[in-house]
Amino acid sequence: MFDYRYHALSLAAVLFALAVGVLIGVAIGDSSLLSSARDGIVANLRSEVSGSERHAEQLNGRLSEEETLANGLYPISVRGLLRERSIGLVFLGPSSDQVDELVRDAVTQAGGSVKTVVAVREPLDLAGIAGQAGGTEYTALASSPLDPSLLRRFGVRMGQQLVRGGRLLARVQASLLSSYDGELGKLDGLVVLRTEPAKSGGAAGGEQASAAVKNTAEFEAGLVHGAQAQGVPVVGVELSSTQPSQVPWYKGEDMASVDDLDSLAGRAALAFALAGDHGAYGVKPTADSLLPHVVSSTAQP
Repeated sequence: MFDYRYHALSLAAVLFALAVGVLIGVAIGDSSLLSSARDGIVANLRSEVSGSERHAEQLNGRLSEEETLANGLYPISVRGLLRERSIGLVFLGPSSDQVDELVRDAVTQAGGSVKTVVAVREPLDLAGIAGQAGGTEYTALASSPLDPSLLRRFGVRMGQQLVRGGRLLARVQASLLSSYDGELGKLDGLVVLRTEPAKSGGAAGGEQASAAVKNTAEFEAGLVHGAQAQGVPVVGVELSSTQPSQVPWYKGEDMASVDDLDSLAGRAALAFALAGDHGAYGVKPTADSLLPHVVSSTAQP
C-alpha cells in the first residue's frame, strides 16, 4: 500500500538538502561573506588569547609574591630547631650531590650541621667485609649459605656505630662504604636516602641477584634499627620525582619521611622531623600532610 506520509517526508528531506546546498554555494561564491566570517573568528580568538595571557600574568604575579613570602618565612619557621646538633646523611646505594646539597641547606637553616656523609656500597661486598672483620663473628659473612640474622645483626652494629662511633665500622669502612666524608660517630640525627635495590641479573644470575637483594634488605633494616636504638631521629627522604617511591619502605621501618626534599616545604619538614616530629610529610599519596601540624607553635624565636 502506498504511504503518502512517507512520500511527503522524503520530499521534505530532499528540499531541505537542496536549500542547504544553495546556501553553501552562495557562501562559497561570496568572498566578502567568507572574509567577514574569518575576520570575526580571528578577532574572537585573539581576544580569548589576550584574556588568557592577562590571567596568566596575574597568576604568575601572585605565585611570585607567595614564593617571596615563603622564602622569607622559611628561615624564621625553622630557626634554632637543630641548634648545635650534628646530623649524618646515609645513602643506601649511590650518592646524590643534589640530595647532599638540599639536606645541608635544610640542616644549616635550622642551626645544625651535617657532620657525616656516607654511601653504602650495594650490593654488599660480603667477602671484603668478612676479611676486614677478622676476630669477630662477622667473618662468617663470607660463608655460604649465609645466615640472614647474622647480616641483620651486622647492620644493627653498623647503625649503632654510625651514630655513636666504634672500631668495627672504622675497620670495615673500605669495603662497606663506596664514599665517605666527615667524621664518624656522635650524631644527633640521621637522614637516609634509599635507592631501590636492582632486581635484574639475567637468567643465569637471577638467583644470585635475588639473594643479593635480600641480603641488602636485611642489612638496611638492621642499620636503621641500630641507629634508632641510639635514641636519635632517623628520617627517610626522597625527591618529588623519585620512582619508585621509598616512602612505603621508610614507613615499614617506622621512620619519619619527606617525599619532596626538592621543595621549600620539604626542607622545612625535614628540619622538624630531625627535631623530633614523626610522620610522612610531602605531596605524594603516601604523605600524611605537607608539613607537621605544629609548625606554627614550635618555631624558635
